[in-house]
Amino acid sequence: MQFDALGWCNQARKIPSPNCDERSVGMLVDMVVIHNIHLPPGQPFAGDDIQRLFTNTLDPNVHPDYAELAKLRVSAHFLIRRNGALLQFVPCSQRAWHAGVSSWQGRERCNDFSIGIELEGSDFLPFEAAQYLMLNTLLQALAHRYPLKFVLGHSQIAPGRKTDPGPFFDWTHIALPQTLSEKSAALQKPAL
Repeated sequence: MQFDALGWCNQARKIPSPNCDERSVGMLVDMVVIHNIHLPPGQPFAGDDIQRLFTNTLDPNVHPDYAELAKLRVSAHFLIRRNGALLQFVPCSQRAWHAGVSSWQGRERCNDFSIGIELEGSDFLPFEAAQYLMLNTLLQALAHRYPLKFVLGHSQIAPGRKTDPGPFFDWTHIALPQTLSEKSAALQKPAL
């Protein structure tokens, strides 16, 4: 797995999102934020509604929850589908709008210095082995490209506001990149 000069991954299906902007000049990307997303909520995992949300083409008439969702302008750098397929919406060189109001160790606006990875899933179901495999492959590749220090859940940078990746995300399945120090690796995992 490799990235081009802009940070597009050669193993991801590229679906550009308009919901991004430029990072500040000289901003180092040192964090990965893991999320979960399931559209429509409570329905079988299928379809392209997540892509539609991230590309501002979600039909508000398809599901009652979509009326409000369709107004949002959100994205992530990556989405890992249930079968392990990797989609990319924003190049890593740009800021994806995934974390919202957030902070970590006194630094606000985590979008500025993070890469957002969405896992197709929810707070109510386990994730698939194929997703962990792709996530670990992606984390290793990102760590070769960027000076990563933290791999965190959305709930850790937006406590009280967000719960993802949720209680069914198994942190023991994550193979942290060797470039992360032992101290940083210990900080990233919530208490089990």
